[in-house]
Formats: sequence, C-alpha cells, structure tokens
Amino acid sequence: VQLQAFGGGVVQAGGSLTLSCTAPGQIFNHYSMAWFRRAPGKEREFVAAISWKGTTYYEDSVKGRFTLSRDNAKNTIYLLMNGITTDDTAVYYCAAQSMGGLVHIDYISYWGQGTQVTVSS
Repeated sequence: VQLQAFGGGVVQAGGSLTLSCTAPGQIFNHYSMAWFRRAPGKEREFVAAISWKGTTYYEDSVKGRFTLSRDNAKNTIYLLMNGITTDDTAVYYCAAQSMGGLVHIDYISYWGQGTQVTVSS
C-alpha cells in the first residue's frame, strides 16, 4: 500500500503551504488519515488527523493555523498550513490508521514518504 505525499518546499515565515496525500481507495474510504512531522533533532509527532467521516483533530500548536480536509472523490487529503513559523520546519509524513478513535503513532498502519517543509525567517 502506498501513500503519496506532495507539496513540501521552502516558505517564508508567515506564509502558507498546502500538503496533499493520496491513498488507494480501499484505505482512504475506511481509515483515518493523518499527518505527522519530525523536526530536526526531535521525535516524530502528531499534527492533524481526519476520520473517514470527516471529523478532524489537531495538535495544539497548529490549531487555528492548519486545516485538514479530504476529497473523497480524489482519495486525497489536504493540509492547508497558514501562519507558518520556523517551528513548523520538519519532514511531514502522511499516515493511515485502521483503528477507530484518536489517531496515535503506535496504531498507524501505513506511512507515506516524507515531504520536507522548510520555513525561512
């Protein structure tokens, strides 16, 4: 199973960036989809998740700045990142979890390749 992430790049602080991730239909339609990130020197951490019903969850530091949405027709999720800060510099990973409930790194079934987001000050 392959999750494909797109959209990373270099962005100035205060700017915006959108990441996207596609998944096979048998995954997308039944799994919660999520984004994690790993900043330099830090552990991979949860960023945001969206259930197959469309319920969203966000890590506290991105609430109000990031918006996660899904397009079921395209089997794609989108992470709109506004008000980006240098603390958002990280490799961002798309993920899928088959278990219900809150998304947790220990329960991830599939990972996509990372996409680098670099924020310049």
